[in-house]
Amino acid sequence: MFITFEGIDFSGKTTQAKLLYEYLKEKKKKVIFVREPGGTYISEKIREILLDKENHNMHFLTEFLLFSASRQQLVNEVIKPHLKREYIVICDRYYDSSTAYQGYGGNLDLKHVNNVNRIATDGLIPDITFLIDIDYNETLKRKKNKKNIDDRIEQKKKSYYRKVINGYREIAKKEKRFKVLNGKETVQKLQAEIIKILNNQKIHKK
Repeated sequence: MFITFEGIDFSGKTTQAKLLYEYLKEKKKKVIFVREPGGTYISEKIREILLDKENHNMHFLTEFLLFSASRQQLVNEVIKPHLKREYIVICDRYYDSSTAYQGYGGNLDLKHVNNVNRIATDGLIPDITFLIDIDYNETLKRKKNKKNIDDRIEQKKKSYYRKVINGYREIAKKEKRFKVLNGKETVQKLQAEIIKILNNQKIHKK
């Protein structure tokens, strides 16, 4: 089973992805956790370029193609081989991030974005995608509590982030695999809801 987590920065998606990974490990499931961009040696090198604050002149198309290159490597080197070995693969971000961030947020042509997404993933679609949904004001509130210095993408403007949030919501309306969760709920409540949804998907019978 291929499970992805999506959401705006500070939504809590990474926390939920890791909690699910730990939960399934405790249940003795064959499970692996990966992140985007990253997950392989080459993909991590691309990640450094993408998040480097010095690269502030990067165009949205350049950004998108770099994400896609990183994704291609991850899919072929890690995700597909593990799915063939009947692992549950949990991925923190996948191509829906590119559609939301560079497509909707960066105003790239969505037809082109969808075509490249398909090529970069060899057509591999998640079985289920959890969207941890929060609004922009909640993002700002959580950002103030973060001590780390922002990366290049986190420094983008308010209008950009609002387009990304709306983009995610539009994608979720079109894709049946999406499960939209209220990111303002407690960590524990969100985790319980995710596990309940997966139980309904009969994940434990695999």
